[in-house]
Amino acid sequence: MWRSVNADAAGAPKAAAPAPSRVCDPDRMCRNIRLLHNFEPEATSQEVHDAALQYVRKISGMTKPSQANQEVFDRAVAEIAHATEHLLADLVTSAPPKDRVVEREKARARNAKRFGEPAAS
Repeated sequence: MWRSVNADAAGAPKAAAPAPSRVCDPDRMCRNIRLLHNFEPEATSQEVHDAALQYVRKISGMTKPSQANQEVFDRAVAEIAHATEHLLADLVTSAPPKDRVVEREKARARNAKRFGEPAAS
């Protein structure tokens, strides 16, 4: 029997999902991994680790692995962070480095236009 994907097993309409948060909570998956290349100052080891963690969370589908998977999960994060640091160190560009504050303000302005929220925070 055909059933709407927007209905529960009894056929009642599902409640609307809550709007996604635009702030990255460390206990939840974020939608984006931030650009780390060609910024002044350069990306920190913590930023590289956070991006690696987000990547592993996304591809594994787990925000917090079980104890059985914790070692494998942590090893994957470490290996990806290591490879990312090498990648960032080896990339070359002729473009001038971007300023983090300026780029953050541009992103806020885009979000204000997109979501109708004030650009200032």
